[in-house]
This record gives sequence, C-alpha cells and structure tokens, in this order.
Amino acid sequence: MSRIAIKSGGPAALPEWRAGFAAAAPGIEVIGWQETGAEQAEYALVWDPEPGRLAAMRNLRCVFGAGAGVDLITADPGFPRGVPLVRMAPPEAAQRMGEYIAWAALHLLRDGQRIARQEAARHWDEFHGRCASDLRVGVMGLGVMGLKAAEMLRGLGFAVSGWSRMRKSVPGMDCFAGDAELDAFLARTDLLVSLLPATEATRGILSAPLLAQLPRGAMLVNAGRGMHQRIDDILATLDSGQLSAAVLDVFETEPLPPDHPAWTHPRLTVTPHLASTPSRPERARFVAAQIARIERGEAPAPLWNPETGY
Repeated sequence: MSRIAIKSGGPAALPEWRAGFAAAAPGIEVIGWQETGAEQAEYALVWDPEPGRLAAMRNLRCVFGAGAGVDLITADPGFPRGVPLVRMAPPEAAQRMGEYIAWAALHLLRDGQRIARQEAARHWDEFHGRCASDLRVGVMGLGVMGLKAAEMLRGLGFAVSGWSRMRKSVPGMDCFAGDAELDAFLARTDLLVSLLPATEATRGILSAPLLAQLPRGAMLVNAGRGMHQRIDDILATLDSGQLSAAVLDVFETEPLPPDHPAWTHPRLTVTPHLASTPSRPERARFVAAQIARIERGEAPAPLWNPETGY
C-alpha cells in the first residue's frame, strides 16, 4: 500500500482527503502531516511545508503541490531537488479558471461594482454598458489556464490577444512574445488579464511602469500570483484614472488583512483566491492518477521545471 502525507487544509480537511482518495484509489493510505508515520510516506501533497521537512522524508518518491503554484514549496532551500515535483493541474482547474476570468471580464464590462453599490443603497439608476466586442482583452500567460481563459473570452465575443515569454501560435488570435513585443501588446489592451507563472522575471510585473503603457481607463484582472502585483501601484493607478477598474484574486499576503485599503476601494473587486481551486475530491483523483503512473514506471505530469520556474 502506498502512503501519502498531506499538508493542505489542516486536520479538519483530512476526512475529505481520505474520502477522496478512498473513492479514487483505495490502495493509497492518507496520513495527516502531524500524524505518526508521515515521515515514512512515499508521497507528499503539500501547500507550504516547513523548511527541511520534505528533505527528512527518506522514502519520498514524488511531491505534489496542492495548488497550481509551487513557489512556497521550492522556497525551501532544503527542498530535495532529486524528487519530482508535480504541479496541481486537474482538468477542472483550467475550466474553473476560464469561468472565473469570463465572470471577471463581464463584471468589469457591465460595471458590477456600480450595480452592487446601487443594490446596497436600494437606488434605481438605469445605465448602459459596453458590448464585449467593444473591448480588447489581452491575456498575459498562455499556458493551460491562459489558453482556456482566452478560448472562453473569445466565445463571449471579446477581441482577445495574448502575450507570453516564448512564442505561441493560437489559431484566430494575435500572439505577442518577449520583451520586444510587450509594449505593442499593452498598447492594444483595454482589459489586461494576468495568468503568468511565478518566476523572478514576473515578480512585480504589474506595477506602475507597465500599467502606464495601457490605454488610459484600461481595466485589470489578476488571477495569477500575488507576487506579480505591486498593490500600492494598482491602487494609485485606480485613483488617477489610468486604470478604471480591477478584479484581484491573489495577494502577496493572504488572507488579505481586514484593514487593507483594497477592501474598500470603489473601483476594485477583491475575491479570496478562489479562481481555479479544484475541490479536494478532484485533486485526490488527479494525484491518484499520477501515483498510478509512477507505480507503472511512467513519469508524472506536469512536472515543475527548475529552469523555467514553473
């Protein structure tokens, strides 16, 4: 019987993890992170393991990130680099991300903040919004999540272009690549969607210099990583009118402190890092399938690449 030690959601989440693995693969024993025997497990499913803990697991064959990002795992200087690290990528995650981005774009298109304020005030004031075809959307990051989001946005009638570090080719969509083409991409983007990976090259990319290159009154959605954005710069550009509205799902400090000004900014919608999080049963099925691959002598996927950082 294979054993997997889990640190995701705390002890209260263990019954759901156990039920999920029992349904997907009854031969996998689930052990809580602080339970006896965790250090002997062959597999680990973690979000933010304490430094050195994974390295001390001598039987470890593979580490699974509990989310799409693994930066809190690889930040451990003692992370066992010889052990495969798999990013959480069940099919449902891309679908959920696409739905979230579609919702955020429609929310901004139809001025959802204004609607919410009027509803709270019980104030009836008819107004007219734009049509999706009037808005040029630019998606930064054309991985699985970005491509799914772009597909769904195009299905709603938005004019969509994409930007990535490496050249991508997507039928029917203009794709830009690299630093040399970033300015041209931004200049034609009325709604910027960031779904970039977490790398040193993308740290702080959503800051004043980049936002200044968007058309005045542009809008922003960040559902990638909190480390991508400089929140003070975003609030300042909202105040100045350079950005007219934004939706943010990720922050460098999470949970976002109750007294943070982002909560009350009239042009900003805050969501609690829920854009693409699959359910625990979905993640259990994904991990169980990857463990089955490993047990058959096959490579799991998608593997974290230390050279690219994702």
